[in-house]
Amino acid sequence: IIASRKSKLALYQSELVLKKLAGAFPELEFKIETFSTKGDRILDVSLNKIGDKGLFTKELEVALQDDRADIAVHSLKDMPTQLPEQLIIGAITEREDASDAVVLHSRHHGKTLATLPEGSKIGTSSLRRVAQLKKKFPQYTFQSIRGNLQTRLQKLDDYETHKYDAIILATAGLVRMGLSERITEKLPNSICLPAVGQGALAVECRDNDEYIMNIIQKVSHHETTLSCTAERAFMKVMEGGCQVPIGVHTDLYTENGEIVKMKLRGVVLNLDGTLCVEDEMESENCTLEGAAALGSQLAKRMRENGATDILKSIYSAKPE
Repeated sequence: IIASRKSKLALYQSELVLKKLAGAFPELEFKIETFSTKGDRILDVSLNKIGDKGLFTKELEVALQDDRADIAVHSLKDMPTQLPEQLIIGAITEREDASDAVVLHSRHHGKTLATLPEGSKIGTSSLRRVAQLKKKFPQYTFQSIRGNLQTRLQKLDDYETHKYDAIILATAGLVRMGLSERITEKLPNSICLPAVGQGALAVECRDNDEYIMNIIQKVSHHETTLSCTAERAFMKVMEGGCQVPIGVHTDLYTENGEIVKMKLRGVVLNLDGTLCVEDEMESENCTLEGAAALGSQLAKRMRENGATDILKSIYSAKPE
């Protein structure tokens, strides 16, 4: 039994995993059960104000702990670095495009994010995107936009009611839902670094269930697992979640089909993008342990170079 959120995108992602597993194990029966999470139910409050521990994952994880489901499929970027007891990420699937995408309202046809009129209203629910884009485009206003993918696109299209000139979404979700034609442009890393694990799916299971762990290895993707291990180690040392603007990107370098080097780039900003610590680090230890060490070391160096002060200022400003 595969636990999934109810949104179209979540179901599509769970079906992707189901199809791969069913193809590898035709003798087994797989089915999806849906659950509504706190993040799905509270749609009138921005994510950072709700608190972030397992906002889109908790109900699925409780189903795993209660033996009502065997695996849960999540967008990896929704998963806290500290998982509940008895649960682990058993597999990480091959990453879709990790970038963020700009979707402009049709009245701005032919324009890009950089050429919109001053004062344009940009919708995104992510502090990470807002902080990075405010730094690059201080002439725009940014407003939280909540709801699933289809709801956000409808809000953009209904200019009379919502007055969004553009919205920013994860490229991966648009591509998976067959909505690539809505993408005006993909943001390069020089403008907006993605979220930790963006574009990858995590398959979570009980840590003592070796039978299930062996099955889900079939959907695991080594390069993505390596990259995301580094990114999640980085986030763990930064103690970041949806309340902190943290962006990160991993590049893997190969020679003759072997991964020979990893480069991790990270950024931490304050909420309005006026303070920023950005850095990168390379490693030739391309094992999972090496990836985790790379993420931790880069985060520690950035914390020593001002990131800790930025994090403190965000957490001290936050009402308890």
